[in-house]
Amino acid sequence: MNQSAAKSYLPWVVAAALFMEQLDSTIVNTAVPAMAASLQVTPLSLKAVVTSYILSLAVGIPVSGWIADRFGTRRVFSYAVAIFTLASVLCGISVNAHMLVVARVLQGLGAALMMPVGRLAIIRTFPKSELLAAMNFVIIPALIGPLLGPLVGGLIVHWLSWRVIFFVNIPVGLVALYLSHRYMPDYFGDTVDGKQRPLDVIGLILFATGTALISWLLEIFGEHGLNLTEIGWLFALALSLLAAYGLHARKHPYPLLNLILFRIRTFRVSIVGGFNTRLGMGAMPFLLPLLYQLGLGLPAWYSGLLMMPSAIAAMGLKLIATKVLARFGYRRILMANTIMIGCTISTYALVGTATPIALIVMLSLAMGFFNSLQFTCMNSMAYADITPVDSSMASTIASSMQQLSMSFGLACGLLITSWFLGGLPQSDHPAVLSALHHAFICMGLITVVSALTFSTLHANDGANVSMAQAG
Repeated sequence: MNQSAAKSYLPWVVAAALFMEQLDSTIVNTAVPAMAASLQVTPLSLKAVVTSYILSLAVGIPVSGWIADRFGTRRVFSYAVAIFTLASVLCGISVNAHMLVVARVLQGLGAALMMPVGRLAIIRTFPKSELLAAMNFVIIPALIGPLLGPLVGGLIVHWLSWRVIFFVNIPVGLVALYLSHRYMPDYFGDTVDGKQRPLDVIGLILFATGTALISWLLEIFGEHGLNLTEIGWLFALALSLLAAYGLHARKHPYPLLNLILFRIRTFRVSIVGGFNTRLGMGAMPFLLPLLYQLGLGLPAWYSGLLMMPSAIAAMGLKLIATKVLARFGYRRILMANTIMIGCTISTYALVGTATPIALIVMLSLAMGFFNSLQFTCMNSMAYADITPVDSSMASTIASSMQQLSMSFGLACGLLITSWFLGGLPQSDHPAVLSALHHAFICMGLITVVSALTFSTLHANDGANVSMAQAG
């Protein structure tokens, strides 16, 4: 394949697949009541439609790197897109809740391969000096997908059948499938004594079970009949499984996830700092609709429109991100930008029924701008010092931690809001507004504190990606 053609089209291939996956992760929530009515079940019983997708991601992502190394990025990515698209069709034609849940599991497995394998292809195709621009392009769908999801889902459910929510993936999936077949480069992992690296089955069981259990607990937190003692024991079990994996990985010659990569400073700071920062950022797609609809009493479609400026700002940042990073470097940008994100989140605590819409739009623009810069920095810096041999492993670890951090962020937002609401009904708009204001302040402070993680970077860290001058 022509390398120039691969560089021209590959970002579009990965961006299309990533947009499809990110949009689907949030669009379904809006349609649950309509789905329940159509399938003649209660909305609560359809919670499995959401959780099954999350669990599939948690189980599938850790093994994605090994699968890509074993069968090649082109084949795995193409199959992943095909599985996701086919599963979308099955979701749309489901005749009962059980069929819908099974189709969502299949859809989640396809998404679990698309994300890390697509990122791996980008890392191996572009040299470090061009990686930032490529990552900057690909990350945009990851930002606008969750923002568009509630709005698109609400409009579809209002005007059309809930089944259309899944059918919108079909044209995007077909385009991504065609482009991946034609322009996706085919990379394989290095061999060991002439053979592919063996699969760490025990490690897969320990890590996948632990992350799946944590993801499930975070997803159903506050909405299930489990008491605090049961939740505590299950969390302890999940953490024990992950700790057991850590011990196992230190002794296994070919671990599922090679934790030795955390010795690389830029990778470690990107993953740990990204996890901490996403606690606040991950709560916003959950808190903002509550603020607009329950706190301010706005209709769902209006709430969706108020989240659109963030998507516009995120796309606009693409024009200047490379120059900003080249001028200031990762350390200064990440420290300052993380603080700005925290301050912006906290500023939402000032939004009330008397706040002009223009000011809310400006706040949304600022949020989209800072979030986009943050994701661009964290995702590109993670691979600044990663060798091609370790790129598959690094991509898998990054994807796994990103999935967990967003789930933790959403759960933190729910926990803090529920704490300050204190059992008052959600129909009490002033009480909900006050609880949300406290939640914004808390999540903002958590984000500001996470800026300390980036202070451990050196001034010239990631300069081979950002082309920044040390100093």
